[in-house]
Amino acid sequence: MFEAIPAHHTLSLLLTFGCTAACKHCGTFSNPGAHTSLDRDLMLSAIDQAVESGYLVVVFTGGEPTLRLAELLCAIERASSAGLVTRVVTNAWWAADGNAAFEMAASLVAAGLAEINFSTGDEHARYVPVENILRACLGACKAGFRTICVMVETVRGRSVTAATLTDSPAFKDMVGQFPDARIHVLESPWMPTSPSNHAAYPDGMAANRDNLARRGGCNSCLTTTTVQADGRISACCGLGIRSVPELQVGHIRTTTLRQADEEAANDFLKRWIRVEGPERILAWAATHDERIEWENLYAHRCQACLRLYKDERVRNVIRQRHTEKLADVLLAEWLLFRYDARVAEEA
Repeated sequence: MFEAIPAHHTLSLLLTFGCTAACKHCGTFSNPGAHTSLDRDLMLSAIDQAVESGYLVVVFTGGEPTLRLAELLCAIERASSAGLVTRVVTNAWWAADGNAAFEMAASLVAAGLAEINFSTGDEHARYVPVENILRACLGACKAGFRTICVMVETVRGRSVTAATLTDSPAFKDMVGQFPDARIHVLESPWMPTSPSNHAAYPDGMAANRDNLARRGGCNSCLTTTTVQADGRISACCGLGIRSVPELQVGHIRTTTLRQADEEAANDFLKRWIRVEGPERILAWAATHDERIEWENLYAHRCQACLRLYKDERVRNVIRQRHTEKLADVLLAEWLLFRYDARVAEEA
């Protein structure tokens, strides 16, 4: 009934579950005591398959991917030489001083890395000082990066904000030195990894009926395929995916990316999440079971998505009444992915 959703696919590789930090509610359940890592040959095979399948981007993350630096550099070189855009997500633990920051950034550039993303905020700063982020950004600029992103975790009452970086003299001096560098400092909600635990967020950040119309579909589900450090393949890059069996669509030892993508695309709920987003599905479920509460609970959509899969009341509504949404999802997919306004005007 459903054709594949056209997508500019991204491959996300979790090189390791190990990390220099042990953040509370880490979305990948990573910490210094985790030693599971993705086999080098499987990593390279996944990259080759991504090229064959027409993927455009590969993201190296974890855990902390730079803990496996030799494999990381090899994989970046393999992906970039094949024409894929490459991105690394790191906490910048390695930027203890200016020289170390530059050397790491230079090695990543030499391998062909195009983009670098840094993670910080109150949780990360317990293990990696914010000053590391500033040194890492400067080292990246000096090494030749022109696309740099810093993601700052956000909850109410946080002490580390985007302004903590952008208002600092070091950041302003860096922007002056490298005016052609695009340094994006963004804020994103920091979510508990259980749908039943709720964080406090700045006003207006959590989903409710007043802002629900502004919540679109999930642009990760069915467009990002993740190979986790243990080899399992997942149908999105979402936080908490290790705890949701339904998001696992194979193992890289026995399943190709193409097969995994086909299996994921045959799941109606994933397609529904792709076009409407988990918040809207929760709101819809609540109209059929008044005991389902959702308003002002979830600022991060991954936590709302965990609720879809883990709350038995929500699961029951979806199981019993999902056919009511078939026409809506089909129409939304057509409008989002197949409708061509130019063709319509010519007709």
